[in-house]
Amino acid sequence: MNNPTICAIATAPGGAIGIIRISGSEALTIADRIFRPVGSNAPLADRKPYTLAFGNIVNAENEVVDEVLVSIFHAPHSYTGENSVEISCHGSAYILQQVMFLLTQNGCIPAGPGEFTQRAFLNGKMDLSQAEAVADLISATNKATHDMALSQLKGHFSNELSDLRAHLLKLTSLLELELDFSDHEELEFADRSELYTLACDIHQRLASLARSFEVGNALKNGIPVAIVGKTNVGKSTLLNHLLHEEKAIVSDVHGTTRDFIEDTTIINGIQFRFVDTAGIRPTDDVVENIGIERTYQKLQEAKIVLWLIDQQPTEAEIEDIKERVADKKLIIVRNKIDLPNSSLNNTSSTKPTILAQASVSTSRAQNTKLQIQNSQLVDISAKYGTNIPVLEQLIVEAADIPQLSESDIVITSARHYSALLLADESLQRVIDSMNLGLSGDLLAEDLRIVIDHLAEITGEERITPQETLQNIFTHFCVGK
Repeated sequence: MNNPTICAIATAPGGAIGIIRISGSEALTIADRIFRPVGSNAPLADRKPYTLAFGNIVNAENEVVDEVLVSIFHAPHSYTGENSVEISCHGSAYILQQVMFLLTQNGCIPAGPGEFTQRAFLNGKMDLSQAEAVADLISATNKATHDMALSQLKGHFSNELSDLRAHLLKLTSLLELELDFSDHEELEFADRSELYTLACDIHQRLASLARSFEVGNALKNGIPVAIVGKTNVGKSTLLNHLLHEEKAIVSDVHGTTRDFIEDTTIINGIQFRFVDTAGIRPTDDVVENIGIERTYQKLQEAKIVLWLIDQQPTEAEIEDIKERVADKKLIIVRNKIDLPNSSLNNTSSTKPTILAQASVSTSRAQNTKLQIQNSQLVDISAKYGTNIPVLEQLIVEAADIPQLSESDIVITSARHYSALLLADESLQRVIDSMNLGLSGDLLAEDLRIVIDHLAEITGEERITPQETLQNIFTHFCVGK
């Protein structure tokens, strides 16, 4: 690649140490123009790769800008696959800008966003899915998203797709070979029963990968949890406890929250996106009614719903919530157990004792009037934080996130998900065509489409006739 040599500050401002990265064919030469080593005078290009050189960065007047360490990487054994240098200097904004100025004066150009990883992809150091994983790894906010990004960066997803592609290419090559011998109709290089079994197996693998997107998307963007209920039942107070900060305004005035308030927090290593919604009540206030409509919208978007109540709901309210959460996990949260008239605390004490796990059960066991399928019931005091840890545990269980290992493949990109669905759709056509006994040329065309959709994920070239021919002559020894 005949690309210009690029440079960029690779560290966030404000730290004690700053790092400037240089990549390109002239990286070592340009660095030598501003670097004066202490000790050995050997040029950086003549030094061993993966070594450090200590010295000074100097300007055109030979004035020292800073004492630095220079890391040396020779192509192709670097992140980008090009000659690369990393200059570790003090983190002063002035020093970093001076070094960048000297590099650009001596032949570098400033790198664009993501250009180092782009060069790594273009130089074959990683495929497109791995390149995308770099951004995911940088933005990871919890262990789950970190592990998923690291797994993808290490190539587990890419290896799975490569294996599928190899099987599909073999089948396509066999079918293409049949077409070359079309004048011998009795010849059948691709055993149809073997082809059918393999197609069904790959279909299941593609479907399994696509299904993992629901978990991956939830972990990456946060599992949506809606807090709903009437006005003044303590929704904002509960949100503040769950977020561990005073995010929402708490007031005794009904209708204080007129729009939703949304923020994320980590519970047991999983990111949840909590939404405090406007209180539901009959009102003539136009603005408040808009807020209530948005409450119902957020309720539909949520995977988990916390229905906060402070008294026995009416039959109509129960039926309404049943209808709205039919496909969701529901946790019924009975608040204000600190009040003297609470059914769980009949004493006059103003601060209740923390309840044990026994306070959590299915709605059927606790209150026959709150029988809602697949729901759970917990009693809390949002005012004092009583049983909030118990509620958090219920939320984690409702999320139903499987334990993931480093080798597990979980799809987090909508682009990957779309490509997998299209590939699986084409593969289903192959299976249907075989059931109908259609000709090999139709099967081969759909198989090529499957391979092309998988190639979109990794950034590989679409399958070419030359690649098919190469596969034929490599594996099948035609005419030997």
